[in-house]
Amino acid sequence: MSENHWTRRDFIKGIGATTAGLALSSCAISGDRSAKGLTEAALAVEQVVRPQDLEKPDITVGYVPVNDCAPFAIAWKKGFFRKYGLNVKLNREASWGNSRDGLIFGRLDAAPVVSGAVTNARIGAEGARHAPLCAAMTIHRHGNAMTMNKEMWDFGIRPWYEYQQKYGDGALEAFGRDFRGYFDKQPPEKKIWAVVLSSAIYEYFVRYISAAAGVDPLKEFRVIIVSPPQMVTNMRIGAMQAYMVAEPWNTRAIQGNEGIGFTFAQGKEVWQGHPDRLLGVMESFIVNYPKTYRSLVKAMIEACQYCSKPENRQEVAELLTERSFTGAKPKKPGVPITKFTAPGIIGNYNYGGFDGQDRTINADDTTIFYDIPDNIPHEIGEHSTFLWRSRSLWLMTQAARWGQIKEIPKNANKVAEQGWRTDLYRDIAAEMGIQCPKEDYKIEPPEVFIDKKGFDPSDPVGYLNSFAIRANAPTRFFMS
Repeated sequence: MSENHWTRRDFIKGIGATTAGLALSSCAISGDRSAKGLTEAALAVEQVVRPQDLEKPDITVGYVPVNDCAPFAIAWKKGFFRKYGLNVKLNREASWGNSRDGLIFGRLDAAPVVSGAVTNARIGAEGARHAPLCAAMTIHRHGNAMTMNKEMWDFGIRPWYEYQQKYGDGALEAFGRDFRGYFDKQPPEKKIWAVVLSSAIYEYFVRYISAAAGVDPLKEFRVIIVSPPQMVTNMRIGAMQAYMVAEPWNTRAIQGNEGIGFTFAQGKEVWQGHPDRLLGVMESFIVNYPKTYRSLVKAMIEACQYCSKPENRQEVAELLTERSFTGAKPKKPGVPITKFTAPGIIGNYNYGGFDGQDRTINADDTTIFYDIPDNIPHEIGEHSTFLWRSRSLWLMTQAARWGQIKEIPKNANKVAEQGWRTDLYRDIAAEMGIQCPKEDYKIEPPEVFIDKKGFDPSDPVGYLNSFAIRANAPTRFFMS
């Protein structure tokens, strides 16, 4: 049987083998891969906050095995948690749904959440659990990408930047023509795009770029949910034709599993400067443990600053390869240990392809942990950990656009203020001597979006209504 024609039985067998392999790999040393204990570097750090001065010095913090767990790994290894009086138990989460739900059900005190999770939990968007989540800082911006399979390449689809080079202002129309042409020839089971979580920014990006190209994502293909470490395997067995995920799981489809896929676009090409992960907590944690929370935010800010420095990026990329974090190490001898993790951290990003061409592009903004490169529009005093409440409103417009809520909440600004705690961040940053923008809302200029459509937070309803392709009523989602 051709490996491109899977029956339902083959699919189930493939999933079973994958699950068994993951289980055996996990049990080889222990069932829990989470980072444990304190490093010598952490023990040598002088504490500026005494644990006994915090309401809850012993906390459990989740993380997901993707590149953006770097600040958590660094805060643990370098002792930033300990510096601020915290004894943190890091807990490796299987998926972004687990990370979010761990907060909501009290298993975790803090954890990274996908942009959109906080806002949508508060407004009860379809696909999100209803809960008073909060975030006072961004973990990082960018650092994600869209991978497409070899069949899409063979059909003629190419990386987005090549469409721009070839067609200029007509790039979206040209991509839309190819994109629809491919899906028109596929049966329903081969019209699937995977994302890491419903009701979050990755799903919005997938739908946004499709709609911008004139292809209705509510009619042309399905969106399913797959955890990051299982993206490559599921694409290999034909469970989906494209996916969007954080690094290193796009690079793994190119360099670790040749013949699986290529990068169509990085998320930064959809919205330059977008927030990717937020440091999520329940509102009750901030209320009950205010000193503990301030210590946590300070530790994470310092960790993000460390990850941002060019001279530290190789070290960060190496740390991420450890089994406790992404575990993404090449198996072939003589291959650099950071083959999979470095592209997203250092910035030598390879889009891949199947014609032998080198599509490696070096950029300072592949993943932004703190310092914002000059090529990205930003305000005086802005750094990537700062939260713009206006971006929470943008996420609400997308929840409404795709039918996850009936309309943008009448109290949208209040929801943004309750969930995106820019006020707390500004206060904590001031204690650290960090300057911040004085405003909470800003206009996103047209040039930062792939369709050149700017966003004015003073008129979210007008912005929503300006899109020709959108849902007119709530729709049901296809969940894996």
